[in-house]
Amino acid sequence: MSIKTRFQGPKLATLALAALLSACAATAPLAPSLKAVPAAWAAPLPHGGQAGQLKQWWTRLDDEALVALIASAQQTNPSLDIALARIGQARAQLGSSRAAQLPQLNASASATRGRLALPSNSTATTTAVLGLDASWELDLFSQQRHQTQAAEARAQASELDWHGARVSLAAEVAQTYLAYRACEASAAILAQDAEALSRMSGLTAKKVAAGMEAQANGQQLDASAADARSRHLGQQAECEVLIKGLVALSGKPEAGLRELLKPGSARLPQPAAFEVASVPAQVLAQRPDLAAAERQVVAALAEVGAAEAARWPQLRLGGGLSRGELRVGGGSDSGNGWSFGPSLSLPLFDGGQRKAGVDAAQARSDEAYAQYRASAVQAVREVEEALVRLDAAQRREADAQRAASGYEQVQGATAARWQAGLGNLIELEESRRNALNARSSLLQVQRERVGAWLSLYKAAGGGWDRSDTVPQTTVSR
Repeated sequence: MSIKTRFQGPKLATLALAALLSACAATAPLAPSLKAVPAAWAAPLPHGGQAGQLKQWWTRLDDEALVALIASAQQTNPSLDIALARIGQARAQLGSSRAAQLPQLNASASATRGRLALPSNSTATTTAVLGLDASWELDLFSQQRHQTQAAEARAQASELDWHGARVSLAAEVAQTYLAYRACEASAAILAQDAEALSRMSGLTAKKVAAGMEAQANGQQLDASAADARSRHLGQQAECEVLIKGLVALSGKPEAGLRELLKPGSARLPQPAAFEVASVPAQVLAQRPDLAAAERQVVAALAEVGAAEAARWPQLRLGGGLSRGELRVGGGSDSGNGWSFGPSLSLPLFDGGQRKAGVDAAQARSDEAYAQYRASAVQAVREVEEALVRLDAAQRREADAQRAASGYEQVQGATAARWQAGLGNLIELEESRRNALNARSSLLQVQRERVGAWLSLYKAAGGGWDRSDTVPQTTVSR
């Protein structure tokens, strides 16, 4: 589907008609509309819990360390400085477009001294001229006004991109923090497993020495304990990598970050629930990235109008004042001059260059609209996927909890029987692995549930509000 913009191209028959058209104002391009958005969500909506507000959702998490990390990232992360710099560029372009609609006034001064080669006895002359020139393009067919509309829309899009960068940054910090806390919890599980295996291996070694246990059993437990310690060390390394990621995102010194993270070790943050609107279009209106895409469409449509206007005549008023002085030999002369009048440019033949410019602008507007539709489809998809994952994780968590508890009890009973000499090593190893896998599975489900909430926060717009103030565009160095 393509958007077509209709621009009336009046035929210039007389200068009187051109003067009449110069009074016509430019029509601002309309914002695009979406017809392919579904009427309702297909995935189950979240339920249960106290519904909280979406705006600044991270302040409603029950984890002060995460709130502090996101706040620090919002102040120091370079991605936001990049977005601010782009806002500055867009605002400067808007200022340039607005200035182009105003009359232009320029001053000039020149002085020359010279003598002609022929005749050989010519006298040297000195010439000095001081001038003041003014010009004003009347913008008959609103070319400059359309360019200003495009610049305004792109400036608005750049500000929306900054809001979108904030939402994405907050979600990235939260997901990295969640991964770190889950890594800590997993490392704690592996540490407990390695410690239990080490104790069992030591006990088995004593039994082997006393001739009460086969040597192969002692070797097997020793190997299992070594494997558990290896996996624990590997998990700790993964946690260290995530620490580096949090340092880069938040801008906090690593020593201070580690102190901040100590109190809530191995505990997953618990997000507050919020209500998801039943109409997808309401959620789409909350996303700054989609609002920015809509502004890009408006800008592209305005540029089509500017390209179309460039095909028609251009009328410019110009005038000037000048003061000159001429000195020849011992004599001199001076005088004042002035000029005023219109100039009309009539494009007669350009080999199709201006028409190609219109076609290119129209193609760019079609591309912008297609990107806008793609962004809307992706927004709906992200919300739907987050809802599906959240619903699945919530329904799986109770079963995962029962499985972990049951396997834990089985492991305890099997270990007690083995220590009493009533069980065998194969049963003990199987019960241990079942219990370890069940605890790891429960942790993974809990992480998926929290991660689904974080994804839903971002997919639903992340609490962006049009009233949020964009700071100054000066980037500190």
